[in-house]
Amino acid sequence: MKTTWTLAGAAAAALITGTPALADDHVAGETAELTAPKIEYTMWTLENGLRVIAIPDDTTSTVTTSLWYDIGSKLDPEGRSGFAHLFEHILSRKTENMPYNMIYGLTADIGGTRNASNWVDRTNYYEQVPAAYLETMLWTHRERMAKVVVDTEVFETERGVVKEELRQRVLAPPYGRLQRFVIPENVYDTMPHRRPGIGSIGDLDNATLDDARAFYEAYYGPDTATLIVAGNFEMGNLRGLVDEYFADIAPRANPVDLAIPEREGELTEPREVNATAPNVPLPVVGAVWKAPPVTDPDAAALEVLEAILVRGDNSRLDNALVRSGQAVQAAASILMFREAGQIAAYAVVSGEDKMDAAAGTLDAELERIRTQPVTAAELAEAKSEIVASTLRRRETARGRAFELGEALVSSGDPEFADRRLGEITAVTAEDVMRAAAKYLDPDRRVTITYTAGEDDAFSYANPMPMPEFRTLPPAKGEIREVKPEDERMAPPGPGASPEVAAPEIVEGTLSNGIKVVAVQTGDVPIATISMLFSGGSKTDPRDKAGIAQMAAGLADKGVLGIDAQSIAAKFESLGASFGGGAGSDGTSFSLTAPVANLGEAGDMAARIVRYATYPQDAFNRERDRAVNGLRVSMKEPGGLSRFVARVAMYGDAPYGSQPGGTSESLAAITREDLTAHRAAYFHPDAMQIVVSGGILPEMAMKAAENMFGDWAVDTPAADVPAEAAGDAQPVRTIVIDMPDAGQASVIAAVRAPSRTGEDFYALELANSVLGGGSSGRLFEEIRTKRSLSYGAYSGFADRRDESILQASAQTKNESADEVVQIFLDEFARLGSETLPDELLAKRRAYLSGSHARALETSGGFNRIVATLLQQGLEPMEAVRFARKLDGVNAAAASAAAREYIDPAKATIVIVGDADKFIEEIQSLRDNVEIIQADSLDLSRADLSLAETMRE
Repeated sequence: MKTTWTLAGAAAAALITGTPALADDHVAGETAELTAPKIEYTMWTLENGLRVIAIPDDTTSTVTTSLWYDIGSKLDPEGRSGFAHLFEHILSRKTENMPYNMIYGLTADIGGTRNASNWVDRTNYYEQVPAAYLETMLWTHRERMAKVVVDTEVFETERGVVKEELRQRVLAPPYGRLQRFVIPENVYDTMPHRRPGIGSIGDLDNATLDDARAFYEAYYGPDTATLIVAGNFEMGNLRGLVDEYFADIAPRANPVDLAIPEREGELTEPREVNATAPNVPLPVVGAVWKAPPVTDPDAAALEVLEAILVRGDNSRLDNALVRSGQAVQAAASILMFREAGQIAAYAVVSGEDKMDAAAGTLDAELERIRTQPVTAAELAEAKSEIVASTLRRRETARGRAFELGEALVSSGDPEFADRRLGEITAVTAEDVMRAAAKYLDPDRRVTITYTAGEDDAFSYANPMPMPEFRTLPPAKGEIREVKPEDERMAPPGPGASPEVAAPEIVEGTLSNGIKVVAVQTGDVPIATISMLFSGGSKTDPRDKAGIAQMAAGLADKGVLGIDAQSIAAKFESLGASFGGGAGSDGTSFSLTAPVANLGEAGDMAARIVRYATYPQDAFNRERDRAVNGLRVSMKEPGGLSRFVARVAMYGDAPYGSQPGGTSESLAAITREDLTAHRAAYFHPDAMQIVVSGGILPEMAMKAAENMFGDWAVDTPAADVPAEAAGDAQPVRTIVIDMPDAGQASVIAAVRAPSRTGEDFYALELANSVLGGGSSGRLFEEIRTKRSLSYGAYSGFADRRDESILQASAQTKNESADEVVQIFLDEFARLGSETLPDELLAKRRAYLSGSHARALETSGGFNRIVATLLQQGLEPMEAVRFARKLDGVNAAAASAAAREYIDPAKATIVIVGDADKFIEEIQSLRDNVEIIQADSLDLSRADLSLAETMRE
C-alpha cells in the first residue's frame, strides 16, 4: 500500500512544531538516555529435561524455531579438536525419515531459511519460515534429536566439507591463522578452549565414525537442549505441539557430564610469541590476556572497557594508532564464555619498520586505561553504543530469540541478557579502571607478533604442554538408516496462516522537491535513513578509480570546522552509526540511530553530506589505509577473483572500474578530486531519501525535512554515464597464480540483463535453480555430493545497465579443475532442459520468502528500496517482487537460461596455486592466460597482458 505526502512551506513548519527530538534549530540538545525494551518470554521444562522458551510476536508473518544444545567446542574429546563443529554439520543432514539434506528443501521450498552454528559454549540449529509451517519445523527438530542417522556417508561427506571450510576461513585469509590458531593457543594453558574450535586437518583426518556416534550418544538429547520459538504463533497450540513432538524423547543414551572442572591459572610472567604465516601482507603487533567467565562480577566492566578501546571511530585505540597514522587498523576483543575468557588487543601496521612504534603506542594506551579513569563522555558513549546495538538485535523476534539463546547457553539463565544490560548501565569509570588494572596486567600478558613467513605451528606454540582432555564412552546403540521411501513418515503440512498487515509505504516530497520514501517496519525505537545520489563508481575516470568511494567513505572526516574525532564522538554518544559508500550506480549514506536521538544525529549527517571538507591530513591517512587494505584483499583468493572477473567482463567500460580503486589509481587521487566529486554529484536535484524502522511515517518525513528541506544549490548536478556496461567482452580463461594460496577461488561468469531488463525476473528464477542457496544445483553437486567446497552459489547484482551472473566456489587447489567442469556442465544442463513447473514453484517460494524476510527489518527494507531507486525503479516494486516472479512461466525461465547461462559464453577466473591445477585447466579450456598475482594490473582490460603467458 502506498500513501503520497508532500511537505512544503507552512505545512512543513506546522508538522515540525512540537517535536523537540527532531527540532530544526541545528543546536545539539541534551542526549536522551537510551534504553532497550525487555525481552518478554515464557519458559517451561519438560520431564525429560528439555527447556522450552516462547517469544510471541503477532506483527511478523514468520516463526523462528531454534534448538540450542549446551554442546560447544570446549567439549571436544581428546585428539578430536573441531568435533563439536563437525557434528553440527552431521546433525543437519539426515534422519530415519529425512534423506540427505531434505531439511534444505523443507525450508527453502516454502520460502524459509535455515542454518546451524557452533561456538565454544553451544551448538544451535535454526529455521525461519512462514508461520503456518511451525509444526513442520518442530517435526524436523524431533527427527534430528531422536532419529538422526550417523553413518559412513554422512560422516565422510561432512568431514570433507569441514576441511574445505577450514581452508576457506583459516588457511586462505591472511589473518585466519592468527584469529583461529595463534590467539587461543596462547591465551589458554589448561582449558579445552585452547584448541581451535574449527579443528585441524590432522584431527579431522584422524576422526572415525565411531567417534561421531559416541559424541552423539554422550551429548545430544532433550536434557542438554533448549527449544526457542519466536514469532507469530498461538501459545496453546505451541504447548500442544511441543508435548506431541518432544515429551516422549528419552534423555541421552550414554550421558557424560557437561561440567568442566578445570580453571585457568594466572600467568606468572610475561612471554612473547613471534608467529609467521605464508600469506600475510601486513604485520601485526599485539598481546593477549586471560579473561574471566561471562558471569563474573567484572564482566560488565570489561564489556564497557572493550567499547572504550575499540568500538566506533572515536575509540581509544583508533585515535591513538589509526588517526595518528601509526597503524592501518586497531582491534581488540574481549570474549567471555561460561568457564573462561580471552582478551586480545593488536594493531595491523603497514610494514615491519612500523612495528616497534605501534607496539609502544599500544602499550601506552593500555597502561593509561589501567591507571587513569576514563572520562564521563567516554563512559556515556560506550554505554550508548552497547544499548544501540541491543536495540538493533531486538528489532525482530528472531533477533530477540538469538540474544536470549546466547545468554542462556553462556550463563544458564535466560534473564541474563536483560540483567547484563542493566549491569552495563551501572558501570562506573572506577569499575573500568579497576578491571583494566586487573586483567591487562603487563606481567600476565603474552606479546604476539604476526608476520610473513613459513606456516610453522612451532613458531607460536604455547610452552605449556597441551593437557589431555576427556574421552567419551564407546557408542552402544545401533547405526540408524534412512527408512525406505514407502516406510517414511511424511512431515506435517502447513497450518493456518496468520493475517498480518503489510507495512504502508509512504512517498513524499520535501520543500525543495527531494523525494522521500518512509515505512514503519516495527515498534523497536530505532530508525535507518538512507541518503541516495546517482553516479557511483561508474563516474570514476579509470586512472583515478576510487574517487566516488573515497568521497563517500571519507565525508565524515571533517565538516565546517568539526574534525573526524569530534564527528565520531557525536554519533557514538547518540548511539548512532553513520557511513557512506559508492556502488556501481550510485552513492549512498546511511544513518541508523535510536529514534529519541534521530534529530541530533540527522543534523550531523546532513552537515556531512552537504559540506564535507576532506581535510588534507585525514585524506592522506585514509588514502594510505585504503592502499594497505587493497594489499590485504589482493592476498585473499576470493576477493581477488571478484576483482579480476569484473575487469574481464566489462573491460574498459565504466562498470569495469574497481569501486575501491587500485594502488595506482588511489595514489593519483587528490582531496580536490573529492571536493569536486561532492559538488558535482552530492546534489539535491539528484537526491532521494529512504526512512524505515520503529518510527511513524509522519515523524520520518519531519526528520528528512529538517535535514534537507532547505538545501539548494545554484549549479546543476553532473551528468551520469547512460550506458555503463559497454559491449560484451571476449570469452577468456584467466589463471592468477598465487603460490602461497591456501585454497583456489573459482568463478564462471556470463553477462546478465539489467535490473530493468525484460528478462530480469525470468533469469532470477532460472538462476535460483542453478545456484540459489543450499538447494541450488551447484551446492548439491559441489558440496553435498563431492565435498569439494564449503559452499557453491551463483547470482547477479542489481545494476542499471547489464550485470554479470557469476557462479563461485572456493576449493582446495588440487580440485579447481573439477569445480570448473561442474560449473560448465551445470550451465549446459540448465540451458538444455525445460525447467519443471513443480521445481519453479519451490524456487519462487524460496526467492519470495527471502525477499519478504528482508522487508520486515528496517535495514533490509532500506537496502531493497534504496537499490530499486538507484536502478531507476519505483519503491512499490519492492512489494511486487513475488507477483513478478509468479508471472514467469517455465518456458520463459528456460529461455532465459539458454540465452544467458551458456557455457560457451562463460569466462573462467581462477586464483590459486597454479602448479597444482594448471595442466588440468589447459586440458579443459583453450588459450589459458596465466598471470602472476604480483604482476596483475586491475586498471587494464588486458589485466597486464604484457606480463601474461598464453598457453
